[in-house]
Amino acid sequence: MRGLNTRCLHLEESEGTTEHYGALSYPIYQSATYAHEAVGKSTGFDYSRLQNPTRQRLEQVVCTLEGGTDAFALSSGMAAISLLTEIFEPGDHIVAEADLYGGSIRLFENVSKKNGLEFTTLNCSQDDIEKAVKENTKAIYIETPTNPMMNVSDIEKISAIAKKHSLILIVDNTFLSPYFQNPLALGADVVVHSGTKFLGGHNDTIAGFLVTNNEKIQEKLRFLIKTTGAGLSPFDSWLMLRGIKTLGLRMERAQENALCLAEWLKKQSVVKKVYYPGLPEHPGYDIMKKQARGFGSMITFDVETKEQALKILEGVKMIKFAESLGGTETLITYPTTQTHADVPEEVRLKNGITDRTLRVSVGIEDKEDLIEELNKVFGGL
Repeated sequence: MRGLNTRCLHLEESEGTTEHYGALSYPIYQSATYAHEAVGKSTGFDYSRLQNPTRQRLEQVVCTLEGGTDAFALSSGMAAISLLTEIFEPGDHIVAEADLYGGSIRLFENVSKKNGLEFTTLNCSQDDIEKAVKENTKAIYIETPTNPMMNVSDIEKISAIAKKHSLILIVDNTFLSPYFQNPLALGADVVVHSGTKFLGGHNDTIAGFLVTNNEKIQEKLRFLIKTTGAGLSPFDSWLMLRGIKTLGLRMERAQENALCLAEWLKKQSVVKKVYYPGLPEHPGYDIMKKQARGFGSMITFDVETKEQALKILEGVKMIKFAESLGGTETLITYPTTQTHADVPEEVRLKNGITDRTLRVSVGIEDKEDLIEELNKVFGGL
């Protein structure tokens, strides 16, 4: 199989052709509907809610990168997770990671439970998942690394539990992207992405993806995406295709910066703890070395006081105090009031998220400039 950087740019099945007048940038098919020659004679496209050539191209690229059999491009990461929950029935039980993105927790607690799904949450990197499996359990849902506490779960180990009990293993791979980690190859059944993040990579569009290698799940999702109507628009699909072209280059540069920044943070007196799986002392370091090709560019750290955390957020200039992650620019986030604001305080605290916790999505700037800015900010604390 060709390398990941090549696959970000090319689909082998389209090589050697000069379709679309030889355009290197795949066209935006901004059409809601498609004409037919006669009854039973279709171009393969009927209505863009069902499928669109630009979206199909994007799905093929993402599917290839994750090693799946089908991929689904949706209007946001949350739309992707929402669609995925529709494959379950009222009364089904899901074992889920406790330290999930706050939006996922909000969806499960306020929508999925209302629709009859049951959840057991635990630390999937430490707790005994098998003890949580019940007669009505249908799936295990994890993030690895988790958002924001960077817990690392062993995908192959959890896959063995899932297969033993005939469960679906779902892995949110947003933090590492298919460039650094491929959960399907490790035994997962479905991979989730917020495409807004590293796949898009430029903070200019919102998208979500589901990728699977399970034929039954694939058929259900293809029916559901046309039925619920959350497919990604043609223009946003084109923006995602453009962003993916530089995925590998961005991931490598951002990771290089993140490791440098994590080492620098460890030496700062106001920093009490740094959570980055690329540090050898991180408890998930060895698992990451085994199941991933890199450590990513997400760092979480705790400072001594809430006041220090707020001063850091007020003091940064080049680094932006903003929600989201995975773009070219470095962003710093306050999970307590942003990504995890809707998570009950007792749950946040149990997961380790306090009012002293900050999360950084490291971008591709010159690392010397990032450290220079933070050095000035930290100097004023």
